[in-house]
Amino acid sequence: MPVPPDYIRKAAKKALEDRQGVAPSRRAGTLVGLARANQLAKGENLSINTLKRMVSFIARHRSNYQKAKAEGLDNKTSKVIQAINLWGGIRAFAWANGEIRKAEK
Repeated sequence: MPVPPDYIRKAAKKALEDRQGVAPSRRAGTLVGLARANQLAKGENLSINTLKRMVSFIARHRSNYQKAKAEGLDNKTSKVIQAINLWGGIRAFAWANGEIRKAEK
């Protein structure tokens, strides 16, 4: 089972830290998203099903993430950026897809 690379671990860890530093009303993340962030930040092994959920989540929210980034927002000022980063960041999409393809060969 694949282990997330450092850049994904760092994105999740930073999102968790930034989330703690904002008002509760500015915090993103469901229980599943927070569990995923902790799993990623710790560098735990990820199942193929988990990778597929990561790809699905990021794909659903990518356009809103890109809009928020274009507006100059970050983890502390945008829930969508914070949420994507809890799932490993936008770069986790390509990495997870690659790992899925490897596993399915």
